[in-house]
Formats: sequence, structure tokens, C-alpha cells
Amino acid sequence: MTSFPPPLSGSAQDETAELRPRFDDNGLVAAIAQDAVTGEVLMLAWMNAEALEKTIETGRATYWSRSRGALWIKGETSGHTQDVVEIRVDCDQDAILLKVRQTGGACHTHRESCFYRRVEDGALSFTDKPD
Repeated sequence: MTSFPPPLSGSAQDETAELRPRFDDNGLVAAIAQDAVTGEVLMLAWMNAEALEKTIETGRATYWSRSRGALWIKGETSGHTQDVVEIRVDCDQDAILLKVRQTGGACHTHRESCFYRRVEDGALSFTDKPD
């Protein structure tokens, strides 16, 4: 079992140099994957403490699959891996930003990014086609 120190109160959490993730009531924190070179947002997933620890230890993006209730190493079955270049946390540490080198599409639809639809006048338009 992995553990991180508990979050601090108020501005102390904003200014601490310690990694103290603020997990939600389900033990999860949002994790955004961003292309380390282009800056494109690739996907949003969730991490529990173990997934975050494994990501730090291995340099491979590891998430918590809410639907499967299990750890998920990105690309383990598809080959579309995410090698972590840098990990950042937001001010109160309730969101993680992974800057990654993506191999293959990040989205399960075989697109480069999961954010392939744009809202225009209340309707969706596609910005990308699957490979």
C-alpha cells in the first residue's frame, strides 16, 4: 500500500514543497496527459495513490480505471504508451499534469487526443479522424 502525507490546510497546501495529493472521497485525483513537445491536451484520466506512486517510480503513465476497478498502465495492451517527461500538480494538489511522450494515439478511438470534438453553436463537430 502506498501513502502520501495528508494535505495541509489553506495556503500551507498551496506553498508546500512536499507532494501531498488531495484525493477525493473515492481516493482519486484527476490526471491530465499533455504532449510534452506540442502542449496538446491528450486525455483526462484518474489516479489513486498507487497509480501515482507507480507513475513516479516507473516513468510510465499509470491510471486507475474506474470501470474495471484496477490499475491501468497506458499502452499495456494497445502499445500506445505514455512515457512521462514531467509531473506537475496544481496549487492545491487535487489535479495532476503529466507531460508525456505519446506513442500512438492517446484515445481508445485511435485518435491522437480524446478531445477531438468541438462545440459549435450547440452542436459537435469533429476535429480529427481515427487512424
